[in-house]
Amino acid sequence: MWTPILRLILTIALAATAVAAAPLPWGVASNAALGLAIAAGIIFLESRIRSVSATELVAIALGGIAGLSLALVLGALVAKIPMSGPIQILVQTSLLFFCVYSGLMLGWMKGEWFDPRNAVAYFQAAPVQRNLKILDTSVIIDGRIADICETGFMDGTIIIPQFVLKELQQVADSADSLKRNRGRRGLDILQKVRKMSGLHVEVSELDYPDVKEVDLKLIELAREIDGKIVTNDFNLNKVAQVRGVQVLNINELANALKPVVLPGEFMRVFILKEGKEYNQGVAYLDDGTMVVVDNARKLLGQNVDVTVTSVLQTTAGKMIFGKAIESSGGSAASR
Repeated sequence: MWTPILRLILTIALAATAVAAAPLPWGVASNAALGLAIAAGIIFLESRIRSVSATELVAIALGGIAGLSLALVLGALVAKIPMSGPIQILVQTSLLFFCVYSGLMLGWMKGEWFDPRNAVAYFQAAPVQRNLKILDTSVIIDGRIADICETGFMDGTIIIPQFVLKELQQVADSADSLKRNRGRRGLDILQKVRKMSGLHVEVSELDYPDVKEVDLKLIELAREIDGKIVTNDFNLNKVAQVRGVQVLNINELANALKPVVLPGEFMRVFILKEGKEYNQGVAYLDDGTMVVVDNARKLLGQNVDVTVTSVLQTTAGKMIFGKAIESSGGSAASR
């Protein structure tokens, strides 16, 4: 909200200063244009800095200071070499720009070299790995995260951002009954996770007022604290990977844990409803996998032995196709 106002004040102040100082001899318009150009450059630099994490800013600053220090040392050595004044000034100026530029680029590209935490790590007996995992709103409302935490597979520290809690509260207070129930269920799941013994849960107060979308805030938080985002949101998963943030997708975990079924194997399923094609029945495994069974339309509401004929992996999940064993149909009907 305040950013556009502050930028406008900065632009007006620089334009007025340039007009008052009159560094250019071509009149008021040229000096005002100079002030506006300087303001535009400052605003552009400020907008670029917003996308840089605090660690990277510190690394760039330290890299620039290191380059400047090296340039001063080399400049003092060059001053002792006999040469003409203009050549000496040119060499010293070139060294200054080269060293400072190289330091800034090293800080940008190799920021971990300048990270104070790495320097502290050398004096510690063993590095402490916090292994931070950040929960997003969708994974809290989903509810399966509580079961995963209860089994002990979620190690390290669970981070719950304050802006996620705010969004969850807004969903719980929604006028829509479906959204309200989902939000309240998410809050119940959150309380369940926080009460689990052996699980370290923290609420992060870090926020990014200039970033409106919660997904982008999660990415910025993960980059700043070097954490992983736990989600089941497909779009957040892709955007985070593009931004270089690690993601733990519980949908991918669920798919990985589904039992492997090969053609020719036998299974026993409960025919729940009719299929789309003639004489088909549909059953579901415990994990929700759909099983389409031929010759099973007459066996609705019965447990049937099935021979697996093929397995189809789709973006929505896995589908199993099979054929009812005729001998089991009679026995199932008799029961």
